[in-house]
Amino acid sequence: MPYSDPELVSTVQKVIEFVGTFAFAISGIRHAAAKHFDWFGGMVCGIAVAIGGGTIRDMMLGVTPFWMTSALYIICTALAQLSVIIFAKYVNRLDNAWFVFDTLGLALFTIAGMQKTLAMGHPFWVAIIMGCITGSAGGVIRDVLLNNVPVIFRKEIYAMASIAGGLLYWAMYALGVELGITVIICFCVICLIRFIAMKYHISLPRL
Repeated sequence: MPYSDPELVSTVQKVIEFVGTFAFAISGIRHAAAKHFDWFGGMVCGIAVAIGGGTIRDMMLGVTPFWMTSALYIICTALAQLSVIIFAKYVNRLDNAWFVFDTLGLALFTIAGMQKTLAMGHPFWVAIIMGCITGSAGGVIRDVLLNNVPVIFRKEIYAMASIAGGLLYWAMYALGVELGITVIICFCVICLIRFIAMKYHISLPRL
């Protein structure tokens, strides 16, 4: 059962994409800073993680990549870099600050990917895959640029948190639950899965 107000869906999606872009950009810039990259390198990593997943999603869906329709996404990334530079000494004191921002970005972009795919009339299983790609592909691109093992291939729960959130979003969407409630609950569930998995060292079995 699709949501009855397309304008509301579009507005919520844009807000989520802006906030997710900022969170993911900070995550990428913090990783670049840990590798002692310069400001330009930090900006490249921030952009890669902020728009990478959404770009792959939009190309697969056959639409113009979301960041090409508005300069606000690039501006948002630039503001994230400026924030990291200005508040560097405060951010550095926060243990695992990158992990928090990465988790927020994962949750927000998973929801944005689900919303966009379902709004285009694709089946739920495609929406879940697109949500996972939107949420996690940017992190893969970031890790490749930084010469790290991509986060989705490590022990920690990452893409599976996105898939779990996607399944929950679809279930609530099918039941006709109000959009705002669906977004909030799915966001919280994805974040909780990541935080609990990290705190208690929960991971999938090794191959």
